[in-house]
Amino acid sequence: MKKHHSSTIFMLAGYLLLLLLLWHSSSVQAQEVEDEREFDYGEGSEKGPQKWGDLKKGWEACKNGEMQSPIDMSNQRVKKIQKLKEINREYKPANATVKNRGHDISLQWELGEAGSIKINGSEYFLQQGHWHSPSEHSINGRRYDMELHLVHVLPDPTVKNHIAVIGVLYKIGQPEPFLSKLMKNISSMTDKKEYRNMGVIDPREIKLGGKRYYRYMGSLTVPPCTEGVSWAISKKVRTVSRDQVKLLREVVHDYAERNARPLQPINSREIHL
Repeated sequence: MKKHHSSTIFMLAGYLLLLLLLWHSSSVQAQEVEDEREFDYGEGSEKGPQKWGDLKKGWEACKNGEMQSPIDMSNQRVKKIQKLKEINREYKPANATVKNRGHDISLQWELGEAGSIKINGSEYFLQQGHWHSPSEHSINGRRYDMELHLVHVLPDPTVKNHIAVIGVLYKIGQPEPFLSKLMKNISSMTDKKEYRNMGVIDPREIKLGGKRYYRYMGSLTVPPCTEGVSWAISKKVRTVSRDQVKLLREVVHDYAERNARPLQPINSREIHL
């Protein structure tokens, strides 16, 4: 009887391990492509944004999707919602890694370690943040100098709309304090696909601005351009120094110095403020 009991426990443990591996694999696949050699940002390039949807099976949404990002948030299209619930951030300090992915610089935490946000009762865990220059989203046709994306995911990647991204726009001005703390490590990775262990990083130090957000349903802005992403773009435009933007452009590979995807059609989507 004991032998049978032990065997059952062993089988259950193996099953749970398999589920964990499958969850991690599908979670990664749903996220942005890590290998920068698979696509680029070159205008007219064979791997550029206009060609992304043809490069690989599973990337078709990049050309056929009806809910693609980024978009322009014009006053004419924005619908003000007074009673829309605030985004509740419950971040906490955790070990982080800065990574040069070739097409951008990414700050990554172990999933679940750095806390979460709550949107409409669902808890999305902070996974990583990365920077685009110039900004990908625009407001009334204006693109800004930089945009930060904070990517969050639900624990179960099989759930529809399991990705939520907070976007922060920046214009040239005073240095961005959080980014300043990372500059030395970022500068040591110029043109190298490397990473640096940063120790404990507190995501609460990332300033988002006020409580007003543009909200809409869109997609990842790099392949596989997965749709069903819940976007929240802070209305307050923060500042970043010219040197900070310059460094973020210099350390990535040459084709990604301007790593912003072209604006996508809004189609019939609503944009809420």
